[in-house]
Amino acid sequence: MTATSSAAVGFAGLGAMGEPMALNLAKAGTPLLVWNRTAARAKALDDAGAEVAGSSDEVFARTGTIILMLVDGAAINAVLRRSDTDFPDRIRGKTIIHMGTTAPAFSLQLANDIKAAGGAYVEAPVSGSRIPAETGQLVAMLAGEAAVVERTRSLLNPMCREAFYCGPVPSALLMKLAVNAFLLPLVTALAESMHFAERHNLNVEQLVSILDAGPMASVVSRIKAAKLAKREFTVQASVANAFENCRLTAEAAHQAGISSPLIDACHALYRESLQLGLADLDMVAVLKAFEQRTRRGI
Repeated sequence: MTATSSAAVGFAGLGAMGEPMALNLAKAGTPLLVWNRTAARAKALDDAGAEVAGSSDEVFARTGTIILMLVDGAAINAVLRRSDTDFPDRIRGKTIIHMGTTAPAFSLQLANDIKAAGGAYVEAPVSGSRIPAETGQLVAMLAGEAAVVERTRSLLNPMCREAFYCGPVPSALLMKLAVNAFLLPLVTALAESMHFAERHNLNVEQLVSILDAGPMASVVSRIKAAKLAKREFTVQASVANAFENCRLTAEAAHQAGISSPLIDACHALYRESLQLGLADLDMVAVLKAFEQRTRRGI
């Protein structure tokens, strides 16, 4: 679609999570101007009626609220041009909503820089992977000045089934890392359970049925156990993403002097998964790290 009118909301970052999130906004009728470094990723948004920007500059020039769903702090800094002298002009009067997962300390300094430049900032990481992103069932954790958060909360409704205000920045990202401290060991334990069953020549489909029927069953366990049983590694949340989330969670724990043996173990296993060349597979491919350890007698 040719960009001819002023769009109300900008959206930068159309990756595995960003694309379905932006699609839900577009389908809900949100006037949307989207941008992605790889332009081909914007086709589905174009088809859905969103405007596609030719550059990130256009997004900042034409919109007052910009959602960032970017891979890491370096990508955020590049899109914001945070180190450039024109950063204040780019940010002044804008509301930036950071929905990715970065280090809490990074987000806190970013919030300070945006405020100093005359902008407003909302920290809004989400819990959920590709399927909840597609169905608008993500759970958002929000942080920032309460009035700014409330002003932007309704914008998140097409993407998130619930949103929780956690307090000042970086409370939302710290809460997201607390969620990670449960989620990452859960999925990793499922992979270990499947590996245990396979090596004992048990019926893995029956294992899935027993897990699904039992008290530990959840949406996550049902989806991931089924993928493990079929050795179906199409990405919902990638090994690379799981490793980064392990790293961020472990670092936050260590910096605060908190014991984190389960996250540390997951961190090591996902590092091994990366070394096996599994970065772009679903995180349940950590199963292959267990198999590699077994072959090595560890």
